[in-house]
This record gives sequence, structure tokens and C-alpha cells, in this order.
Amino acid sequence: MAISRLDLLVVIVYLTAITIFGAHFRKSQRSLHDYFLGGRRLPWWAISFSVVSAETSILTIISTPGIAYHSNLGFLQLVFGYLVGRVVVSFALIPRYFAGEMFTAYQLIEQRFGRTLKVFTGALFLTTRALAEGVRVFAIAIVIGVIFKSGILAALLIITALTLFYTFEGGLTAVIWTDVIQLVIYLTGTAVALALALHAIPGGWTEVTRLAHSEGNKLAVFNFHFNWHEPYLFWSGLVGGTFLTTASHGTDQLIVQRLLAARNRRQSQAALLSSGLIILFQFTLFLLVGVVLFAFYKHFPPPHSFARADQIFPTFVVTQLPRGLAGLLIAAIIAAAMANLSAAFNSLASSSVVDFYKPFVRPNAGEKHYLAVSRAMTLGWGAVLVAIALVAQHLHRSVLELALTIASVPYGSMLGIFLLGVLTKRANSRGALAGALVALATMGVVVGYTSLAWTWYVALGTVVTFAVGWGWGRTVGSKQ
Repeated sequence: MAISRLDLLVVIVYLTAITIFGAHFRKSQRSLHDYFLGGRRLPWWAISFSVVSAETSILTIISTPGIAYHSNLGFLQLVFGYLVGRVVVSFALIPRYFAGEMFTAYQLIEQRFGRTLKVFTGALFLTTRALAEGVRVFAIAIVIGVIFKSGILAALLIITALTLFYTFEGGLTAVIWTDVIQLVIYLTGTAVALALALHAIPGGWTEVTRLAHSEGNKLAVFNFHFNWHEPYLFWSGLVGGTFLTTASHGTDQLIVQRLLAARNRRQSQAALLSSGLIILFQFTLFLLVGVVLFAFYKHFPPPHSFARADQIFPTFVVTQLPRGLAGLLIAAIIAAAMANLSAAFNSLASSSVVDFYKPFVRPNAGEKHYLAVSRAMTLGWGAVLVAIALVAQHLHRSVLELALTIASVPYGSMLGIFLLGVLTKRANSRGALAGALVALATMGVVVGYTSLAWTWYVALGTVVTFAVGWGWGRTVGSKQ
């Protein structure tokens, strides 16, 4: 069933409106401080919404329901770790970021360990973020393919071009305010879809709970059984989620850039901590969608089985929702994609310019020059992500788990370096670099030759990096 003309009109109007809204912030972009930090004029609550939007992406909407559809609510055990990680970042790293004027997370590493390690962590971020975001861009293709029955390349180019346009024009200010709008749209739209699915099921929530319990307790959250190979158990989720969020929100420029845009340290901490409440509500909502759709399709079986779990929710939107409302939900799904894309474009450009171009290519140029280069970098990274997305379409895994796995492999090295810088005085740049390289090699072996659950990757990489770096400092000395 293809999208109706009314739904298509709703989507087109939305895409046009959000692009124009984001682009109108161009007039306030006069310097790198404006373009990458929003002039530090943004309220904490908007940053909080933007943090959630940036970390969510389209994967949450299409993959999280699929996880619950095939299992249960156990993914929330990982989300509880996300909350703990936010507390660690708020009180261990944010105060250090606000000790000076910083544009990127990796300038903190330069202050502590010197330029070499800043280049290493910055390059690691650019590589990892590009790969993970490329997979997320591919997630858009999954949705577009289900909804529009169209070619992947054309759909990717249209969405990417529109997102690039307002990010190119409005910088971080445009990114954050469009994030706020898009978060409200996709959460509200998903809640409406959940309500309609419940209404369509004979017996409503009572029938959902009956089927959920008869099919292995799909409403179960906690599983205290310990197994190194299963990702969604209590300890693997709590520990894994804590380390993953500490790394992603404390060392990844995608999130750190938003925290640096707050007016002061306290507002930055308020933004990050409050975002935890939103993220808990959000994941609960999408997991419940998966459970409800499981019950829905028990009563109304689809004509063909789903090729991948990522297709379940988009298929429901297109085939079951009334015309017009389906268009709003489609716009909501695309909103999540655009919010994450804009965040990626801006953070990749900021690190490229501040950590590489400015110090190594043109260290003494004027603000207008750097602003022009920043916009050019934004366009360049757009092309890179589209290319990665076209390769990712040939992979056969849940795109959510694939993106998280890609990010988790190097995150341990990055977090280990940051913790060495913040928690120790004896660690030096050579030791920290050695620790990071040993950790990356270790993770290569773990990923290639073991079945260790991906939720342990960040914790393992962090421990190896910290242990080697700390040991080097103890044996060789703290002189850099």
C-alpha cells in the first residue's frame, strides 16, 4: 500500500516548513562561537530536548519497537545505565569543560596531554561518528522504502539535502531549535499511533497483556541472570549503558557540543540530567509500541512476514493509520532522522575545523574565513554519510544494534583517555596513547573472535586503556 496523496502533501509541507525555519537562523551566525555554540544564548531546556534528539535518531523509532516485538522490555535495563552515565558526566566532566573557552571535547585533551593526543581522539571521533551516522542515514532508506516504494538513492539525497541546507545556514542554533520541534512531533505522533493500535485490538490493553504473558512475558523488564553473551540483561545493561553514555555524552562531540552551548556549567548539568527523564519516557514509549504491535498483528496478520524487525512500525504507519494522520507520523519519523543528521553534520564540521583545519592549515585566518570553511565542511560530511549509507544497505543486522556496536568499539579508548586526564596526575600522553591503541587491538580481537555482548565493549575498552595508561605513568614517569 503506497502513501496517499494527502499524506505525501503533509510530508512535503512539513519538510518545507522545517527547512525554512532552520535556515532563518543564518542572520545570527557571525563567528565560530555563533555557528558551533549558538553564542551560548540557548536555554537549558532546549539543549535538553536537543540532546535527546541527537542521541535518538530514526533508529529508536524503527528499531526499538522491533526489539520489543521479538523479545520484551529488557532493553530498558540498558536505559537505566544511560541515566547513571549522565550523572557521571555531569559531575566528572562538565566542570572541566567549563573551566575554559572550548568548542570541542578534544580541546580538553589538548590541555591535559598535548596536541598529538587531541588529534588522535578527534580523528577517532570523526571516523566513528561518520560510520555510525552513515548506518543511521541508511535507516532512513528503510523507512522511505516501506513508505514511498521508491529508490533508496533519490530518497537519501532529498532528505540529506534539506537537512544540510538548514544546518549549513543556521549552525547549531538552527540544529537545536529544529531538534526541539522534531522531538515534540515524533513523540506526540508515536503516542497517537500507540493509542490507535490499542483501540483497534479487540479487548485493548487487557488483550495486549494477555498475549504478552502467554508469549513468554513480553512485558518483563528485569532479568538478573548473568551471561557475558546476552546484551539485555540487568548487569550487562546497567554497566554497559553507564559506560556507553559516559563515553557518548562525555567524549563524543555530537553531544558535548550541545553541553558546551549552555550559558554556564549549572545549566549544562541541568540540561543533561533532565534529558535522562525524557530518554527514559521515550524508550518506554517505543518499546510499548513494539509489544502492542505484536498483539495487533496476532489479530490482524500481515500478508507477508516482515523481512526485518525495522520494518514493523513503518509498515503499521503506512497501512493502518487514517490518511493525513499517517502523513503526520511519517513526518515524525523523518523528523527524528533529520534531527540526528543535522546534529552529526554540525558536530563533524566543528571538530574538523577547530581540531584540524584551524590549528594545522590556517591558524591565523579571520572569523569570516572559518565560518565559510565550516559551511563547506558541513557539505563535505553530508556527501560522506550518504556514501556510507549506500554501503550499509548490504548489511543484514538490526540497524540500531549495528550503529551502537560501531560506536562502542572505539568509545572505550576515548573514555579511557578522558578519565586518565581527569582522574590521574601521573598519566602522560604516551601512556594514554599506548593504552588507547592496546584497547583498540583488544576490541578487534573481541569483536572478531568472541561472542561477548556489545554492551560490554565500552567498559572493556575503558578498563584496558586506563590500566595501560596508568601503569605506563607509574613505571615510566609523568614527564611528557
